[in-house]
Amino acid sequence: MKIIIAGAGEVGFHLAKLLSFESQDITLIDTDKECLNYADTHLDIRVIKGDATSISILKEARVENVDMVIGVTSSETTNITVCVLAKQLGAKRTIARISNTEFLENKEEVGFAKFGIDELISPEALAAGEIELLLNQSAFHDSYEFEDGALTMVGTTLSNEALFVGKNVREAAEIFPELHFMPIAIQRAGTQYTVIPRGDTKFKEGDQVYFVTSKGGVEELYKLTGKIKEEIKSVMILGGSKIGYKTSCDLCDHKFRVKLIEKDKEKSFDLADILPNALIINGDGRNVELLQEEGIDGMDAFIAVTGNSETNIMSCLVAKSKGVRKTIALVENMDYFQLSHSIGIDTLINKKLLAANNIFRFIRKGEVVAMTKLNNMNAELLEFIVKPTSEVSDNLIKDLDFPRSAIIAGVIRDGEGMIALGDFYIQAGDRVVVCCLPKSIKKIEKLFL
Repeated sequence: MKIIIAGAGEVGFHLAKLLSFESQDITLIDTDKECLNYADTHLDIRVIKGDATSISILKEARVENVDMVIGVTSSETTNITVCVLAKQLGAKRTIARISNTEFLENKEEVGFAKFGIDELISPEALAAGEIELLLNQSAFHDSYEFEDGALTMVGTTLSNEALFVGKNVREAAEIFPELHFMPIAIQRAGTQYTVIPRGDTKFKEGDQVYFVTSKGGVEELYKLTGKIKEEIKSVMILGGSKIGYKTSCDLCDHKFRVKLIEKDKEKSFDLADILPNALIINGDGRNVELLQEEGIDGMDAFIAVTGNSETNIMSCLVAKSKGVRKTIALVENMDYFQLSHSIGIDTLINKKLLAANNIFRFIRKGEVVAMTKLNNMNAELLEFIVKPTSEVSDNLIKDLDFPRSAIIAGVIRDGEGMIALGDFYIQAGDRVVVCCLPKSIKKIEKLFL
């Protein structure tokens, strides 16, 4: 695919990096010479210095021949303008990064497609949604929902209390004969290798395992993994950033008790006006005495979303030491992901990874409607809609030429999620969730074309 990315900041660079690894034809546009030089020397892409809202710059990037234009600069006005212009100049598809979540909430009413914007992406809204989902699945360190929870992905690290440690996948399935979950990826403790499990794959203590479950399966997983489901109601949020505000807003709407700590006095007063159901505290969240005074030891969860990754990590460690059960830190540095479990923080989230995942599904071939990359793992989870012409249509799973480095995690039919085994018959209109390693993506895409 020919793709233009406007904006060489964190999201733009990360996206260009992922796409260039897949040999996509990428042109990156930005006004910052330093960012472009770095991208040019580290990635196999074309760079153009200039304003992406300039028609001459877009023409230089050959916008009339591109499959997609992605506006991910720090200015939502620039992103929207780029997409509108690109569409008028012949681009097939456009995606704009926005920060005003009102645009998302009123997407249909405003009709952005009429202006030439096919998709809107808000990293802040994605991060807030991810946080709320993690709080609802409190014992797991990663989660993702397909079709409003018809199928749910959860990630956990196996302790010696897990009932199936030492057993293989087939033996584990026998513990619960009515199967409501499927292991889709395993990373052994101390390694960087991702394993797509088969019937004879053995579970070991310390394994990081991802499961896909249908409704009811999450409860089984709590029992099987020895995790305790604890209801989270009291949440302390550090940082009144856009993510902090959006998360507080969403949690208050769902009757969570929220305390938000913001260092800036003026911002604290503004937040108090627009968040009447949350308690806003003006102070430095790095101050342990302040955290204790505000009752951190009585909180069920602590979420750190300031603009400083190190502050977020350190404050989560303080919260953990005070007995807070669930800690979530926003980090910008991708390298920190490898450290999250070893240093004792439950979950790290990253805006650019969430945004890139969301954009990635529009680049995949076949009718991809949802996609996520597994944290710490070299694997993707893709949701395809089966077309009548797809190779998988009207076939049993066991009869498909499916690569061993991929697995069908589940199928959604008429809104109902099902764990699909070898004798499951796939039909046109089914939504099939597949977990696969990068080397098998092309083959999987062909099966669903």
